[in-house]
Amino acid sequence: MASLSWSDLPPELLGLVLKCLPSLADRVRLRAVCHPWRTNARQQPMPLLTLPDGAFLSIPDGEIIRVPVPDDARCYGSVDNWLLLMQNDGGCSLVNPFSKAIVELPMLSTVWFSDSSNATSGLNPILYKPVVLSPLDSSPDSLVAVLILDDGYCSTVCICQPPIAADVSSSRARWPLQVFDDVAFFNGKLHGLGSSNKLFVFDIEYDLSNQPKITSIKCIIDYGDGLRDLPQSSDCHGQARLYLKHRRTVAFDVFEAGLSSNTSRWRKVNNLGGQVLCVGRHCSKSFPAVEYNGIEGDCIYFMCDYYPNADPLRDSGIYSMRTGMITPLLSGALLSETVAVPQHHGGQWCPTWIFPADSM
Repeated sequence: MASLSWSDLPPELLGLVLKCLPSLADRVRLRAVCHPWRTNARQQPMPLLTLPDGAFLSIPDGEIIRVPVPDDARCYGSVDNWLLLMQNDGGCSLVNPFSKAIVELPMLSTVWFSDSSNATSGLNPILYKPVVLSPLDSSPDSLVAVLILDDGYCSTVCICQPPIAADVSSSRARWPLQVFDDVAFFNGKLHGLGSSNKLFVFDIEYDLSNQPKITSIKCIIDYGDGLRDLPQSSDCHGQARLYLKHRRTVAFDVFEAGLSSNTSRWRKVNNLGGQVLCVGRHCSKSFPAVEYNGIEGDCIYFMCDYYPNADPLRDSGIYSMRTGMITPLLSGALLSETVAVPQHHGGQWCPTWIFPADSM
């Protein structure tokens, strides 16, 4: 009988091995063994969590991964497998830390101050959240929107056709009674979640020079109807879903925007249809659990990103909508070994999710 090699391991057995290796580093090592293993090990790796010192935390094994980025760069958010980085000179870019690809953006702080109402306010931007119309890996010229919140709790939405800032709209000037807490592209349109749980859609048109402009906004859900606190939005399997996060997280309520009927309203849901939500102020993303190893469907991954200088694992976990239980992102032993957060805010990275591509 001819001897068998490890490269002949049946794909179904390799799949069982992968289910025991949700760690990105371990999956990369396994796929490096031989070409057949690399070809067959195609399920997505687990999301990573950025730490204040610029490292990535692998979940659930707790391994610290360091990927080179510019020394003076600071992370202010993320979208998919791209980081929103700003440098000391104000330069902004979306950077894929794994492929090293870069999409240049306008200087967002300069763009913010270019709005006269912002420039004279005496305030400063403190939070950024980027969203893209199309995945940057396949569409590097995709329309990019960035929500900017300032320390006076007003919002500015910047529309970028990289690397140019095509339009900027400040709530202080155009919608003084409305603050946007979150934005997301859904069905090809930019939506904004406003105060009092109102949902808006932005009308974006292209001018004669082919630059996108925000021409108007329309409120499509005018009341919260049972919502409480300030939810954040995420695109989830073709429907907009919202999550609620409290300072001491004990449970989540999930609502979807019912937009197909004549009367649009929020509807509470009891499951995510097998999807998973990773939620945060700087990045939210939903995905099918079946595409990832080691992830159960109808779960919400969360971390602490609402206090400056906070340890992102201070209030973190995995909430199951099936059981109503919260389990740790890491094992109990690993939680006690969390990387210490620097004492000074300057130079820190904001905690956010990043989703490595399966090609790693």
